[in-house]
Amino acid sequence: MKEYIRKYFLLRRHNFQVSVKKAKRSKMCYAFLAPYALIFALFYILPVVTSIFFSFTYYNILESPRFIGLQNYISLILEDEIFLTGVKNTFLIAVITGPLGYIASFLFAWLINELPRWIRTIAVIVFYAPSIAGNVFVIFTIFFRGDAYGYVNAFLMDVGIIDAPVLWLIDPKYMLNICMIVILWMSLGQGFLSFVAGLQGVDRSQYEAGCMDGVKNRWQELWYITLPNMKPMLMFGAVMAITQAFGVCDVTMALCGYPSTDYAGRTVVTHLFDYGYSRFEMGYASAIATLLFLVMILCNKAIQSLLRRVGT
Repeated sequence: MKEYIRKYFLLRRHNFQVSVKKAKRSKMCYAFLAPYALIFALFYILPVVTSIFFSFTYYNILESPRFIGLQNYISLILEDEIFLTGVKNTFLIAVITGPLGYIASFLFAWLINELPRWIRTIAVIVFYAPSIAGNVFVIFTIFFRGDAYGYVNAFLMDVGIIDAPVLWLIDPKYMLNICMIVILWMSLGQGFLSFVAGLQGVDRSQYEAGCMDGVKNRWQELWYITLPNMKPMLMFGAVMAITQAFGVCDVTMALCGYPSTDYAGRTVVTHLFDYGYSRFEMGYASAIATLLFLVMILCNKAIQSLLRRVGT
């Protein structure tokens, strides 16, 4: 046993020495990476670590942080019913709009890739525009107005489906479904653009080789050639889909109000916004952010393990 432990530490020491030698030979590369590494550590890693630290404290900005252990997490999970409502709504949005938006983004990119170049350029702009247009989703408040002048109510009343206007964005029965429609419409964003770029980067000679090796139709071509060549883009699109699905806040607040009726449009990020920016309970808000961060990491790991099997 002692001999095994000694060999283990000798091997670790050797690997460390080899890594140090490689680092010395590549010191110019590390010098170029240093500015980005510094910015990444300052604006990404440090805020995450700080948030985790404050999640174990009572901190209201006006007073110094006071360590309270796991009390924030206990209150969140066992006592905060509104948070549990937000968790339920967030997971509904993530489970429905995340996969649907991801699949729709890829399918639209795949179809657009077959178009002539000038038509493809116009189509990409049309599909990508909603994700860069800011608060463009506010136009849906006109479509779903709660009076007879809303486009949806006016159409349904004209065709005789309803007799009186429906309060789409106030009635808890409808508001979350409408938000998911809007979120799905806006999900054709960065993931879609990466899919278009990935499809353009696939070597066309591979399709000819696949045809010679027995690929018989477009679906086999997609599974055995296109998807394996697009694994980095698929991974990026999956990360963006998860981030957007779990980070929903602006859409529900703009369409359903803040707070929404019976908290039917509440999400985890809306709850975080409430405690962080309205009540200034930063310790409690940090606990919400930490839990959301952990869930997103777990989902990303699950998606990565799934995508590794594509084309294998």
